[in-house]
Amino acid sequence: MFQRIRAPYLALGSILIPLVFSLLYPKALTIIILAVWAVAAACFGMWYTHRQVELERKAALRSFERTAIATLNHHRHDWMNDLQVLYGYIRMNKHDKSAAYVETIKGRVSEDSKISKLGIPSLVFYLQSFRVNAGNLQLSVQVEEELKLDAVMSPEDGESLASAVIQTVRAYQYGGGRSSWGEVRRLTLYFGMDQNDVIVRFEGSDIPTDLNILKQVRSVLGSERLRTEKLPTGDMLQIRMQCQT
Repeated sequence: MFQRIRAPYLALGSILIPLVFSLLYPKALTIIILAVWAVAAACFGMWYTHRQVELERKAALRSFERTAIATLNHHRHDWMNDLQVLYGYIRMNKHDKSAAYVETIKGRVSEDSKISKLGIPSLVFYLQSFRVNAGNLQLSVQVEEELKLDAVMSPEDGESLASAVIQTVRAYQYGGGRSSWGEVRRLTLYFGMDQNDVIVRFEGSDIPTDLNILKQVRSVLGSERLRTEKLPTGDMLQIRMQCQT
């Protein structure tokens, strides 16, 4: 980033060299050299900036592709585990357990389907790829039936809500109470509607110790219609956002 900013300014600053000569020796040749130098410096600055932006875009795309591949591998691993468990039950003729496990799989697939229908791409991708970088936090997501956030809020509000959810999950992930070695902490998210408000409820055993980060969510996003609340019942936090379609 520093080099991307420095190089164009150095190129433009180099114009001072022919400019000084043109002031000391105000001749047609030095003025022509100054003009050519200025054009060349401007072209170099624009080319260099465009090149750096393109490199950053490719780096972001590679990061996205790596995350997507890792997510697919996690899902493939989960499905292989499920098949192995089912195969074991079938071989042992435990048909009741097989049926119960199939229902468990159906429930998990149903929740994944509800997440994919939330309609905010950045939020959907974050939730479905969370296990790749979950660390010691196990995330469970529950979505109200037929909830489609893109149908009740604008794309801008959707991105604001997604950023608020992601920041709050990270506050739980990195700012919660310390867990003992190997202990897995659990966090449950619930997405739903309360009249004209979208609510996202966070229920976990360790509320982030620094609650100021939750106050910063709204200020950073600059949305007056987005509020963070600590619920009086249990270890629960809630984000509430007024809908304006």
